[in-house]
Amino acid sequence: MKIKLAFGQSGLPVEFCDQRVDLIEPCFLDGLADETEAVRHALVHPIASAPLREIALGTDSVAIIFSDRTRPMPSDRVLPAILSELDQVPRERITLINALGTHRPNTPQELEAMLGRNILANYRVVQHNPQDRNSMIYLGKSRFGNEVRVNREFFQAKVKILTGFIEPHFFAGFSGGPKSVLLGVAAFDSILRNHSASMIDNPNSTWGILEGNPIQEEMREVAELVKPDFLVNVTLNKDRAITGVFAGDWKAAHAAGCAFIKESVMRPVEKPYDVVVTTNSGFPLDLNLYQTVKGISAAARIVKEGGAIVVASECSDGVPEHGNFRELLRARKSPQELLEMIRSFKETVHDQWQVQILAKILMKSRVYLFSTLGAEEVRAAHLIPTRDISIALRQLLDEWGRRRDRRDCDEFRVAVMPEGPQTVPYFLGTAG
Repeated sequence: MKIKLAFGQSGLPVEFCDQRVDLIEPCFLDGLADETEAVRHALVHPIASAPLREIALGTDSVAIIFSDRTRPMPSDRVLPAILSELDQVPRERITLINALGTHRPNTPQELEAMLGRNILANYRVVQHNPQDRNSMIYLGKSRFGNEVRVNREFFQAKVKILTGFIEPHFFAGFSGGPKSVLLGVAAFDSILRNHSASMIDNPNSTWGILEGNPIQEEMREVAELVKPDFLVNVTLNKDRAITGVFAGDWKAAHAAGCAFIKESVMRPVEKPYDVVVTTNSGFPLDLNLYQTVKGISAAARIVKEGGAIVVASECSDGVPEHGNFRELLRARKSPQELLEMIRSFKETVHDQWQVQILAKILMKSRVYLFSTLGAEEVRAAHLIPTRDISIALRQLLDEWGRRRDRRDCDEFRVAVMPEGPQTVPYFLGTAG
């Protein structure tokens, strides 16, 4: 059986042994027949809100948050419809804010690819800088005791609009909605505190859980303080086509979008697998090793204790260099030591959450990585490099057979998640 894995921009065909593979992927949803009309209709007939055109007056200042390059949000197809509904507002009163969180700023070429040449040339675009305290406004402390600062320009705009796309998220439950504020346009230290070791260790800080999830709940609390006026979130299929548009009140529209996507992405399985092959959903989500932890985390939900995860992720941007991810990974010799180090920190260190999640997975299973990274870089991240997934699988089968009676080899179970974290598997009998 040949299965095409999401990898970079072109995909990766891999040969699998038919009788030993379970394919786990989301229910495919067709893209909307007319995306532009679907977005426009959602703006005119929103969820629990007045139409967008009625919210913004010609004298208002408008700030619109859009997703950065690490997300496949089709801003170039969604923003034109939003801006069309705001044509009563002079262009100079509209600001588009790139929700970078802690990520690097996007280049002019990347911004053009994300927004389209016309928008970039005719509207003011600001890249959020989480390190610039002068550009922030202090909102007090959350109920979790964390100080909260957000982008001043966004907070002070008369009309505040959130955009983004909804997908399962490995510790926030789902993306989209309030995540555009905290994390997208929050201060660096506010983001770090939201991602503290204790918040990440909470069992509810995981895929598909919103209620009782402290990370999601703090995001909601901060959004309540900011009071967004309108939200436009979309859902996508593996071809990056829009499958649903959810616009209106930020809480109600986000809840509707999460319920919609949950039906297609949460997939039940009966029991754990010896090997789970996964991806990080291809470009742009598999740009670097940091983002790849998401695909590994999705696979870890159904791998056996002592099993193996094989992940295909291009990592064309490397580890990456910004932040502390690379440095932290190399700071200790074992996953156990990494966890002990992170849990001992008195203050949250940038990127420790990604290392924390990866270390917990590595204590359960080995992780093989097929990527463009050098072997030494992969090993320094406590992963095992592989240049051929089919060969790696045969070696794992041989190893399994040597540990057991050869007559039982048909019990060797392999799952393949070609779309990676766009699929969230769970065991039958547990909450999906």
